[in-house]
Amino acid sequence: MNDGSRVYLRPPTRADQVEFIALMRASRSFHRPWASAPTDPDRFTAYLSDARRADFEAMLVCRTVDSAIIGFFNLSHITRGLLQSAYLGYAVAKPHAAQGYMREGLELVLRHAFLNLRLHRVEANIQPGNTASIALARGAGFRREGFSPRYLKIGGRWRDHERWAILAEEWRDRPASRRLLEAAS
Repeated sequence: MNDGSRVYLRPPTRADQVEFIALMRASRSFHRPWASAPTDPDRFTAYLSDARRADFEAMLVCRTVDSAIIGFFNLSHITRGLLQSAYLGYAVAKPHAAQGYMREGLELVLRHAFLNLRLHRVEANIQPGNTASIALARGAGFRREGFSPRYLKIGGRWRDHERWAILAEEWRDRPASRRLLEAAS
């Protein structure tokens, strides 16, 4: 799908079930209360089903050196027409956190969103206390647009979120994006 120097993105397959579930189960306490990743076969099957929909793109982040799955990104609620927008979701497995993998992966996701899918806007909704996620979004050029009280139900509770977004033209103007564009041409 998209290759970087340390990671690449690819769609999930049924063959990924055991590795993916083991990673997400081992990271459950790390993700709580920020994200809810598939941690059982039924939820993984539902995830694969979602990935086949036209309004959903699921991407596994894999290490280039050994093809190990280290996390995932989703573009959901992809809307065409006048909006050309999607919501971004993601999670990294705990053993691979804070190593720059997701930063590189997010650059690849944005390249895919803006060049291949030709979206105009990508939005990430992040809980205010999730400082690592906010740093990831900010570092990729997202800007904070606002606050949504009790926005998403995660872990059985409605949780506040900050809205972060980036537009295609903002992405193209970033030095990191220009390097990706030059490398792709």
